[in-house]
Amino acid sequence: MALALGVDTGGTYTDAVLVRDENEVVASAKSLTTREDLAIGVGKAISAVLDAAKVQPEQIALASLSTTLATNALVEGQGGRVALIYIGFKESDLDRHGLKDALKGDPVLVLGGGHNHAGSEAAPLDETGLLNFLDSDSGVSGYAIVGQFATRNPVHELQAAKIISDRTGVPVTCSHHLSAKLNGPKRAVTAVLNARLIGMIDRLIGRAQDRLTDLGITAPMMVVRGDGALMSAEQARERPIETILSGPAASIVGARWLTGAQNALVSDIGGTTTDVALIRDGKPAIDPAGAQVGGFRTMVEAVAMRTYGLGGDSQVHVVTEGLQGGVLLGPRRVLPVSLIAIEAPEIVHSALDQQLQATTAGEHDTRFARRVPGIPTDGAGEREERLLARIGDQVLPLDQLLRTRMEYAALNRLVDRGIVQVSGITPSDASHVLGRLSEWDEKAAHKALELVARKRVGSGDPLAASPEKLAQMIVDQLTEQTSIALLETAFSEEFEKFSLSPKELAHHVLTRRGLAKHRGLLALDAALNVDVVGLGASALSYYPAVGKRLHCQMILPDHAGVANAIGAVVGRVTLRRSGTVTSPSEGSFRVHLEDGPQDFSDVQEALELLTSVLRRDAENAVKEAGAEDIRMTVAQDIRTASVEAREVFVEALITVEASGRPRVALG
Repeated sequence: MALALGVDTGGTYTDAVLVRDENEVVASAKSLTTREDLAIGVGKAISAVLDAAKVQPEQIALASLSTTLATNALVEGQGGRVALIYIGFKESDLDRHGLKDALKGDPVLVLGGGHNHAGSEAAPLDETGLLNFLDSDSGVSGYAIVGQFATRNPVHELQAAKIISDRTGVPVTCSHHLSAKLNGPKRAVTAVLNARLIGMIDRLIGRAQDRLTDLGITAPMMVVRGDGALMSAEQARERPIETILSGPAASIVGARWLTGAQNALVSDIGGTTTDVALIRDGKPAIDPAGAQVGGFRTMVEAVAMRTYGLGGDSQVHVVTEGLQGGVLLGPRRVLPVSLIAIEAPEIVHSALDQQLQATTAGEHDTRFARRVPGIPTDGAGEREERLLARIGDQVLPLDQLLRTRMEYAALNRLVDRGIVQVSGITPSDASHVLGRLSEWDEKAAHKALELVARKRVGSGDPLAASPEKLAQMIVDQLTEQTSIALLETAFSEEFEKFSLSPKELAHHVLTRRGLAKHRGLLALDAALNVDVVGLGASALSYYPAVGKRLHCQMILPDHAGVANAIGAVVGRVTLRRSGTVTSPSEGSFRVHLEDGPQDFSDVQEALELLTSVLRRDAENAVKEAGAEDIRMTVAQDIRTASVEAREVFVEALITVEASGRPRVALG
């Protein structure tokens, strides 16, 4: 009987689960995610689940990893410093599809070269300009190369990649490896984000593999892709962008496996994000426009997922405007005060006690900083280096760390890059105050909420009368924002073309009155007309109120807290390869291949060649990913146009899908 090990590294917890023969959960376990070295948390969770099941490491036949690390990094604006090599484009193209936002001020070189729509060279590649740029720049953790019409002819991307690799040895991302679709600026966003994630995901996978080996597990390791399928660890290291929405995709696969739901919304709450998706006819819906995370629309094929910066560890923002004030949550994750107090109890409690003795609320109350060891600091400025030296290896209150306003901006830059973590009050702290959680330091949570509760609102009164009142405000706000997230997803599926956006509809006064069952001259009723599957370790605490708010059935299955880890081991290895045939002139048919275009006079020959190449590449790739019992399907999308009463070939897109079960180790 085959035992499969699923591991999910979330923002707060790392989960491990053992599944026997794809139909029985044998055991599950959790450990705190250790951002300074993710393998520590991975190892603790695996050891705990092996102990719980009384299983020996050599009995594991397959290991699979899902992770929210890439998703969280993009939502929180983190990742390494990258350089974009933009071949054949205009400077103005950098303003399209949010490319400048994705670059975040990182270096970019607009370089001569590129091809036209037919795959012919538009201009020679400016190799001298590239070499001069490489000699003048430093501190880059990855390069993204995007050539004009590279999906029609990738030669310039490949030439530039070889030059960069030979000169720097730094990882390089070529845009045509990530997508076969046109739209250079959008491919550029995808390539930039991939390059930004390479170091982070490589460290995670490498250390996870090392930890498996240390524990005596020799089974092959897989990684969950954003569409819920599995890929090899080596493929994930090369194309980490494909792991965005990996954790959420695994949760949908896990939700389907746990509940058998045919049609349902799935809402998975983690420490950093809440991910909402739709199961329709027993399958997760795929986003045809590409995954959107952290405000960026990518060309990554992934589940149709709406990701919100809302979780158990979301930062609580105090709203002091208005007579009553209030709170808002997210999108940034912070360390709960109750958690950082476990790490440095004397420092945290001493600072909180001092802050409580002050006559007025301080700007930095409840806020502490700690450095995350092992994260590269290349490119850090002088102010950032001073802050890092001041923090050292300790937990430090912000009112002792920050001396000027300029240093606050420097701290934010360090947080953006994942080098420093800061604390603040969160829904997790509120749950400790309300007695719903007891895993961390409840006394620290109580002190922190007491500090924030005394902040003054517009009326001059305190924000809340007690820590318990504030805790309930925070939990109620989590219910409200989760409900809005579910409504937005439902409206986006129900009304694709409507004058109001899904967000506007979810917040609309009529929607709110309908949920409140308004009765007057009008009777208004609104409800979700589909079940919701609630997942996540804290789902049982928060989601019953969400179901009540939306008047729907809330399904909270057994093992809901480890659904991601379950989904990691019950999926299939699936890979797709796509290619294009165009007609540069009447009677001529051009096949666009990795090593350049080939022309044919017969359209059928062109289509057959492309299909055979794609079948070979897809089959080889899925075998390399560790699949067996491979099935293949071919889809053709042939576009024609009517010219003088006859159909003329314009273009064909061929997609080959290869799928199989992951190969297991034989004991």
